[in-house]
Amino acid sequence: MKIVFHGGNAANFRPGFAEMLQGRYEIIDLTDGLDRPGERAQFASAEVIIGVRLSANEPDPTKLRLYHAPAAGVEAIDVKRLPVGSTLCNCFGHESAIAEYVFAALLQRHVPLADADRNLRHGDWTHLAGSPGALRTELGSQTIGLLGFGHIGKAIASRAKAFGMRVVVANRSPVATSAVVDQSFGLDALPQFMGAADIVVVALPLNETTRGVVDATALASMQPNAIVINVGRGPLIDEAALYDALKTHHIGGAIIDTWYTYPAAAGQKAFPGRLPFQELPNLVMTPHMSGWTHGTVLRRQQTIADNIRRLDHGETLVNVVS
Repeated sequence: MKIVFHGGNAANFRPGFAEMLQGRYEIIDLTDGLDRPGERAQFASAEVIIGVRLSANEPDPTKLRLYHAPAAGVEAIDVKRLPVGSTLCNCFGHESAIAEYVFAALLQRHVPLADADRNLRHGDWTHLAGSPGALRTELGSQTIGLLGFGHIGKAIASRAKAFGMRVVVANRSPVATSAVVDQSFGLDALPQFMGAADIVVVALPLNETTRGVVDATALASMQPNAIVINVGRGPLIDEAALYDALKTHHIGGAIIDTWYTYPAAAGQKAFPGRLPFQELPNLVMTPHMSGWTHGTVLRRQQTIADNIRRLDHGETLVNVVS
């Protein structure tokens, strides 16, 4: 079976992959542009492609049996170009890492460890218990709202309950109240959901029905001190509406990991939006890093390797998208 890793993103999952398969497979590494001699022919004849993009720029993969994205998002894979009888699968395994990112960011707002350390190194005991103004808030007293209740939402909810938080959920399909969900809303009640939380975490998949779902109306429904966190995809939140809500201080702040524009090439410097988010003081910006850990890569490798073995043995594949 011929397996190709297409492009720089897929290459992250290549080291150690052959050892996971434990079988006789031909594994070929291809560049993003398929511009080295013979690469286009190798792509066209692959039975398994591991990659994140299938567009008009790539040749028809006429022998393809499985296209496996090493990520959850498949929006750059044109399913109409997949040959009849092939399967598109994706990977998760990033939910634990993203949940840790969310709580690391939130705890920084309640427990000023860095500031206390910096001050005490200069003999300043500003945060000493009993000092005027030293009282701080507790994360456990807050309500966290999860817009999307898939792998990421569920991982965040279980950890939120460990902190004693109240959890509310808005989701495309109904979510029952439970030990980890205190209240749930449909997406048709988005303003009510947005207003019910101190923290709103956006973790929906991006498609034409969810693009811009958090618009000016939704942001205007938030509490004045509430914050929004985006670990889904940038365009889930309307860019202009988010910028305006932060610039006018209509909301308390934001923690944004997924963006509107990305560097055209690795190592290139670029701002992450068409608007000057970098000038806003009430925003924490990170470069789409929340799920990128050694554990995420290993779990995704295992999913891909398992699906290739299943394909080879005629077994049912997991994480089937189409």
